[in-house]
Order: sequence, then C-alpha cells, then structure tokens
Amino acid sequence: MSKPRVAIFDFACCEGCQLQVVNLEEELLDVLSVVTPVEWREAMSEQSEEYDIAIIEGSITRPEDEERVKKIRERAKILIALGACATTGGVNKLKNNFGMDEVRTIVYGKDAAMPHLNTMPTKSVAEVVKVDYMVHGCPINNKEFTYIVRCLVMGKQPVIPNYPVCVECKMRGNVCRYEYGEICLGPVTRAGCNAPCPSAGFWCFGCRGYVDDPNVQAAREVMDKYGKTVEDLKSRLLLFGSKQEHTDE
Repeated sequence: MSKPRVAIFDFACCEGCQLQVVNLEEELLDVLSVVTPVEWREAMSEQSEEYDIAIIEGSITRPEDEERVKKIRERAKILIALGACATTGGVNKLKNNFGMDEVRTIVYGKDAAMPHLNTMPTKSVAEVVKVDYMVHGCPINNKEFTYIVRCLVMGKQPVIPNYPVCVECKMRGNVCRYEYGEICLGPVTRAGCNAPCPSAGFWCFGCRGYVDDPNVQAAREVMDKYGKTVEDLKSRLLLFGSKQEHTDE
C-alpha cells in the first residue's frame, strides 16, 4: 500500500511549529517511513498539487490567504491545523482588538496604504475551511504531532485531551501558580502539553486554546479564592484568545 502524500504549508506565523517537526531529528525518520512529503517549503524545494494530507501552519490574515487555503482544502483528503496560529489565530489575533487602518499605520508607517500590505482581521484556519484535526500549542508538542500522524496512517482516531491543564499540573505535583499571586490560565486551557510552563515556574499562557465547555464557575471560584477578578483573567486571555473584530467605520 502506498504511503499517504503529505504537504505542509505556512501562512502568517513564525514557522516555529514546523521547526518542532524538524527537531524530531532521528524520530523524523520514523515519521517519514509511513508518509511521503511532497511539499514542505522549509525543508524541501519540490512542490506538488497532489497530496492526501495537508498540514497548515499559520493564521489567515489576507483575502488572498483565504482563497489559497480554500484551494488547499479542496485538494486534501485530510487537513490538519498545526499550532496555535492555525488552530485559534494565535498571537496574530491580537490585532483584531484594533482597527485595520490603525494596525497598518503602526506596522508600516508611511507605506501603510500600499496594496501588497493589505490585511484583514485574523482568522484561524477553521474559520475559513473545515479542519479535520488540530495539533495545539505555541509551539506544538512534537510528540503529539507524531502521535496524530501515526494514528491517521493507521486509520485510528487520535485522542486529544479535553480536560484543563490543571489536571496535568496536579499529576506533576506542581504548586498552583495562584499560590504565587499569579493569574494562570490552566483552569480553562486544553491539556496535552504536560504543563511545561507551570512546571518551569511560569503561569499557563493558554496557547492550546480553551478546553471544550470550560468550567467557568470553577474558574470564578479560583479567582475569588485568590482575590483576583474576572477582568484580571480576561486580560490574560487576550494573548491567545482575542476574538473581537474592529471596523474602520
């Protein structure tokens, strides 16, 4: 049986999640034993319009990006969103809290009106096309990436955690970051990363996006217990959870 053909594409991002794939090093050879890469700008010069699995890194920030990702979706049997920029819009979505004219002026100054610098409110890939699977995180956990790829090759459904990071923190024996007077997004953020940030002495930044149906009441109780407010929590949610779109009217 022929190996699935895989194409990796990038949109608005730092390409750090693709670097995580490259950082698999010897394990990458195991992945390549079950799939055939046919396009991957960061690692090969070949291009192809024929592929079974499309992996998208990056958010959608221009009208032409929307058209491009729609064409990719049409050709792919399976589409995977890779990393926070693709799964939620990521840090790029911060610009949605401002008018696009203001964003262009701040970033490009006197060149803001040039047509090739056009931009629009940031969207995740799933806000434009159907996404079959998501590899969460900023950057991704490369072990989770290989797990998902192997599951797809074997025809199995990958199981992605649907419980908060707090569960993994407790399993690792971490002291809650709220005990240090910090605001941590662990109570509402999807697990699967093994809580590296709290384990290293930082609060959870929420890069894996919200857990499905987050227990908002439990989060409120945590905030009340430690003398924090909902507004305090919302201010932290903006980094990876911005959704608001401003118009220039």
